[in-house]
Amino acid sequence: MNPRKTIAISFLLIALALGVIFYLNLNLPKNIEGYFKQSYYGQLGALAIAVELAISSYYLFRGNKKANFYLALFGFTAILDILFHISGLLTSNVPIYGMIIFGLCAIISFYIAFSNSFNLGKISLWGALLSFVMGNVIEWFFNFY
Repeated sequence: MNPRKTIAISFLLIALALGVIFYLNLNLPKNIEGYFKQSYYGQLGALAIAVELAISSYYLFRGNKKANFYLALFGFTAILDILFHISGLLTSNVPIYGMIIFGLCAIISFYIAFSNSFNLGKISLWGALLSFVMGNVIEWFFNFY
């Protein structure tokens, strides 16, 4: 199997494993009102990062030209989660082991996205900026409460 598909399958397995763990750790509300509170949505941040990793791994596996954008989006979201948590700017619901795993995957994602190592189309400056901005929006949405 070629390295692109191996990395994609590895990312997908990591995303599925962490996604299941994060889903099982959700505190579901007792009544319908709880689903509309920010405290409930704040729990979904870790799950959102796992979903981003799964989507980027799908595009990477398929060899789609969108793969580099989604890899950069995942990378920025994961790294920003770690940086905002360490700096104390935001509180993250991602456990330390999740931050370490996401951080390692983010470094690999950045390398793939910005070096165009699998010839999927170089990410544009606007694509890189958009992925950075969207990563910030995702982090602030799920962690600002």
